[in-house]
Amino acid sequence: MSYIAQLRTTDLEQALDFYTNTLGYKLTFRYEDFYAGIDVEGQVLHLKRVDDTDPCIEFVAQGDHFHLYIEVVDLAARHEELNGGGAQVSEIKAQSWGREFVVTDPEGHRIYYA
Repeated sequence: MSYIAQLRTTDLEQALDFYTNTLGYKLTFRYEDFYAGIDVEGQVLHLKRVDDTDPCIEFVAQGDHFHLYIEVVDLAARHEELNGGGAQVSEIKAQSWGREFVVTDPEGHRIYYA
């Protein structure tokens, strides 16, 4: 099984830089100046350039919501890697369902790692 998630961005170049250089994911395709695909831990993330800020960013910021939730094998190692790489990274928090931390992309999308 696989999935494709899509995030909207007002700056595709900035988003591509963040997801490939800061987070270390691989660009799999690009269509002109408004659409691209990224390989995220073997799944697919599409980035779409839009004129207006994604309206769900404000909603997600109001509570404990997320845009993406990514499970990794070694949470502490991923946290250390991203924390030293220029990303906006929260501390690892223990929740009743497990440990997680949050990375926020330049557009404001919240990406949880668990």
